[in-house]
Amino acid sequence: MVHLTSVKPPHHSVIVVGGGQAGLSASYYLQQHGIDHLLLEKHSLTHTWRNQRWDAFSLVTPNWQCALPGYTYSDEFNGKDPHGFMKKDEINAYLSGFVKSVSAPVLEGVAVQRVVPRAIGGYEVHTSKGEFSADQVIVASGGYHTPIIPRLAERLPTGIQQFHSEQYRNPHTLPAGNILVVGSGQSGAQIAEDLHVAGRKVYLAVGDAPRCARFYRGKDVVDWLAEMGYYDIGVDAHPLREGVRDNTNHYVTGRDGGRDIDLRKFAREGMQLFGRLQGLEKGRLQFFDNLGASLDSADAVYNRINTSIDNYIEKNALDAPAGERYMPVWTPEQERKELDLHGEGITSIIWCIGFTPDFTWVEAPVFNGRGHPGHQRGITAQPGLYFLGLPWLYTWGSGRFSGVARDAQYVVEHLVGVAGKKLDSPRALAR
Repeated sequence: MVHLTSVKPPHHSVIVVGGGQAGLSASYYLQQHGIDHLLLEKHSLTHTWRNQRWDAFSLVTPNWQCALPGYTYSDEFNGKDPHGFMKKDEINAYLSGFVKSVSAPVLEGVAVQRVVPRAIGGYEVHTSKGEFSADQVIVASGGYHTPIIPRLAERLPTGIQQFHSEQYRNPHTLPAGNILVVGSGQSGAQIAEDLHVAGRKVYLAVGDAPRCARFYRGKDVVDWLAEMGYYDIGVDAHPLREGVRDNTNHYVTGRDGGRDIDLRKFAREGMQLFGRLQGLEKGRLQFFDNLGASLDSADAVYNRINTSIDNYIEKNALDAPAGERYMPVWTPEQERKELDLHGEGITSIIWCIGFTPDFTWVEAPVFNGRGHPGHQRGITAQPGLYFLGLPWLYTWGSGRFSGVARDAQYVVEHLVGVAGKKLDSPRALAR
């Protein structure tokens, strides 16, 4: 007689999904507490930074804000340029140092396909390399999963090459001809600038992204906002509450030591600006006539941030150079609401309108109608299920190098508290 025995899947106290800065930060604190865990990464550690950024990419926040747990900017570069902005290669060098510092228990090339709560507690974790189980799961795969490309893209002329911002590398990899960039958030504005300074003819469909100054009254605006406590404001204390998570990031750049991005200046130099993309008819794109309003709105935010700095300086009687209000250097005399792609020589389009989250593989009742998880500082209503690395998970820095350590520490300390209570439970002893 043949006796069949079931082989239990490998079990860990915690499984962390995602090997970017959030997942590695979670591993750092789990190791600090001696918690058995495994990190699962679909590609390779910090894959996104190495493979989904353009060649001229640089941080928009100063180097001093790079403070991953146990590994700051100074640890990699001896603090040589704290107020500079790391370029792509420097960012990856910094992250490589962080990876070595953490030395996480990781399986790379493993795609998590399902996370399913178990009736006896804990989770089944189904992957491309087999099954695992865990008492608790930290989802640290970020919130930028599926590139947004509008359905009208399917009807564009076949001769036009289309790219998403994550696929763009440099102006020389695009076909000869003119380029339409759709979207003016951080990626769209910086990619449009990259093409513009390279001498390419750029058409830009402007969205509703705000902008801010790079430097104001003698310091980087980020330095002022940090001094003013802005980066310590939790989502629960922000005037917009959770609504702040829907805000588009301000466009600015750390390129060439840092500077403003002024779309009006680009227009004065020959870049063609349009309002928000509306539709496509017979090879012609239609745009809303909201270009002027969008530029005015972005400038209003720019001036409002500067005014808040003015007020802080005055209130604290600080010695700082005089400030000034931004005044438009160009205004659209008549907004163009149509673009003949063939007639204008457009040969490529770069979609810079963001990403949508895809957490369909997490089978737990914690998501809203738009697929975003409900949580408080990464802690969900589903026992043992946590999220890290999401924009404004708790503060402005949650999805960045500046704030992910605080989030990871908070989640792990909560997790450790829950784990401690479970250690002596009859269910845990019976496992």
